Amino acid sequence: MLPEDFLGAMPGPAAQRGIGVIAPFDLALDRELWRWVPEEVSLHVTRTPFVPVPVSVEQANLVSDEAAVHAATRDLLVPEPEVVVYACTSGSFVDGAGGQRRLVEVMRAAGAPEAVTTSGALVEALEALGVGSVAIATPYVVSITDRLRAFLGEHGIGVVASEGLGLPGRIWSTRYSEVVEIVRAADRPEAEAVFISCTNLPTYDLIGPLEQELGKPVLTANQVTMWAALRAMGLAAVGVEQRLLHAVDASAA
Repeated sequence: MLPEDFLGAMPGPAAQRGIGVIAPFDLALDRELWRWVPEEVSLHVTRTPFVPVPVSVEQANLVSDEAAVHAATRDLLVPEPEVVVYACTSGSFVDGAGGQRRLVEVMRAAGAPEAVTTSGALVEALEALGVGSVAIATPYVVSITDRLRAFLGEHGIGVVASEGLGLPGRIWSTRYSEVVEIVRAADRPEAEAVFISCTNLPTYDLIGPLEQELGKPVLTANQVTMWAALRAMGLAAVGVEQRLLHAVDASAA
């Protein structure tokens, strides 16, 4: 039996602040998202419905269906998150800048206090760093990578080079060595930063070492997503030697 003085000193778990996460059905990296989150924040994760198609433009369109995103947002509101994020890169850039804005509007219309998408977070991060040109490394087939190039172009961000793995599925099982290989292949001296796309691609442990090797910011899909969500809450993301997390906001200068 627990002593009364123990119960009096331990009234319950510390209050938590929440982030609602809408992930594509095949996300396997929930644990990686948590690595950027400070102790006082909880993630509440739900998924879009399964679609029986390989990783493709078609899949990106299906997982970003506005009715599904609206329903998922409503499902996340019970634990009262301060922000809801749509954590899918391709799903948030596949229909361009307008499609990204519509997803934000859908989440807000469903009741999200604040709304963030991965692709919107990427643009926000590049603005914060004052970056105007990037190299991109992706696990995608060429048609999806081309949509990413077009999306960034709409925001005035030049893509100087890109490299993809052409994977039709199981992106979460990509080895770190493969990620490093495509990053090195994509990087160019004129690129001010490198972006590694896809929330299903493991990257957390690579960011700092790659930044040291390349001498420039390395941004990843999960990193910018959690950075932007926490920023909307007035909090800082957790990460060692990641330039974005310690950047002075160039867009506010």
